[in-house]
Amino acid sequence: MSGTTLEVLDLTVTFATERGPLRVLDGISFGLPTGRTVALVGESGCGKSVASLAVMGLLPPSAAVTGTIGLEGREIAELPPEERRKLRGAELAMIFQEPMTSLNPAFTAGDQVAEALRLHQGLDRGTAMRAAVAMLEAVRIPEAARRARQYPHQLSGGMRQRVMIAMALACRPRVLIADEPTTALDVTVQAQILSLLDELRGGTGTAVLLITHDLGIVADHADEVVVMYAGRVAERGPVARVLSTPQHPYTVGLLGAAPRLDGPRGTRLATVEGTVPDLADPPEGCRFKTRCPFRIAICDTKPPLYDVGAGHRAACHRAPLEQILEAA
Repeated sequence: MSGTTLEVLDLTVTFATERGPLRVLDGISFGLPTGRTVALVGESGCGKSVASLAVMGLLPPSAAVTGTIGLEGREIAELPPEERRKLRGAELAMIFQEPMTSLNPAFTAGDQVAEALRLHQGLDRGTAMRAAVAMLEAVRIPEAARRARQYPHQLSGGMRQRVMIAMALACRPRVLIADEPTTALDVTVQAQILSLLDELRGGTGTAVLLITHDLGIVADHADEVVVMYAGRVAERGPVARVLSTPQHPYTVGLLGAAPRLDGPRGTRLATVEGTVPDLADPPEGCRFKTRCPFRIAICDTKPPLYDVGAGHRAACHRAPLEQILEAA
């Protein structure tokens, strides 16, 4: 399998607020290769979830969206709402952060998985329910036929998350967005869910956009990573390169703040000094400059994504950073 299933180019999202226009995404671009996983990482409020909702067409009317969202060569950003709705569940699917609030408490697990099959594939109720049970078995829910008759409150957190995955994958979508898919799950269940996603992706060729703040998950389960900061892409590239040789000071800070098991006992974690800028009044030029220990005069101008080799790009005027980091 090769090629790009989803291509996002110069995506900008602006919300109308009482304070005036609020630009939450400022021209971000990334691609989602077929059968691969791309991780979207960054602090809370950097725009990760807004980007996913823009792709899904789930932003509220107060959001103005510009840019290109290409699904297998088709531009979908400008499609009418009814056409976008037909894509959701069939070609684009999403696993939301909290399954207890995403699942409908008034319907059984089986009914909720079967709904997508009836809507997008035109199956009758009996056929759709049998297919739903098979899908619950595929995501390794024990006694799937019995669990299909149960309501969300009767299932554990891990099972609810598996139901969400079954719903998302029921129609074999081309793109799956997983927004913090292991939130509030214990470590064992988290590993099971992520391994299940890897296995299902390999079997279907689905392209996965994994939204997370956990760099350990990125290292173990993603092929490429896009690091976001204050509504912009700070760095992107193959996971191995970005995590081993980060080329943006923000990425360096994130990696430094991650706890390590092989470090000496009592070592204090590094921190990224300062706070995320107010997007209603962001700094001119590089948005990270107010927190950056390496800032210079040119940082008052907006940096492009510089090519730093082998598909690796960084929005820093001082990239590559090797000499600076060695001297620091």
